[in-house]
Amino acid sequence: MTIRVLIVDDQMMVREGFSVLLNAMPDIEVIGEAVNGREAVAKVAELAPDVVLMDIRMPELNGIEATREIVAAHSDSKVLVLTTFDLDEYVYQALRAGASGFLLKDASARQLADGVRVVAAGEALLAPTVTRRLITEFSKLSHTPRPPAMAQIGDLTERETEVLVLIAQGLSNAEIASHLVVAESTIKTHVSRVLVKLGLRDRTQAAVFAYEARLVTPG
Repeated sequence: MTIRVLIVDDQMMVREGFSVLLNAMPDIEVIGEAVNGREAVAKVAELAPDVVLMDIRMPELNGIEATREIVAAHSDSKVLVLTTFDLDEYVYQALRAGASGFLLKDASARQLADGVRVVAAGEALLAPTVTRRLITEFSKLSHTPRPPAMAQIGDLTERETEVLVLIAQGLSNAEIASHLVVAESTIKTHVSRVLVKLGLRDRTQAAVFAYEARLVTPG
């Protein structure tokens, strides 16, 4: 099934470059472009893309606010943030806003395509090591921590809490299954229940939740 992508960036060369790279893939189609966050929100409503490649710094409406609006209104459209630096100070805010991950603008064609596929499949970020490094760094920099209500954590079973902590530490389902000595299918069930109980969108949001709930200590 073809993955439908919307590219959002105020630089024409970036949009055109990514369009050429992605349209060369047999399973990916660029269905539209937007030059700012406000236009992105409108295009998502109109085109319902599977994945939105979102720049952060844009005029009129930045990528963080655009992501927040898109996630709130269109639960099926996943946002993959574009950034120049892997420790961009705004990336953590974008994850809080609901982005499913981030991608460097100098990524290779293969990394770009793989990133789109991973996010479209409902996974988080591009690699567990990215999850660990990014959230560790930006939870330190967060000036306005918003610990979730303890009641939400209380809804989790002991095993679900354990799985949540391991997600935040950057482990994949297979790695969590090996660590807990259970079947991977069992872990998938636990992850699904964690997301439903906490009202979270994906594994990225689960990791952010775990850090902000202080279930995992940065560093």
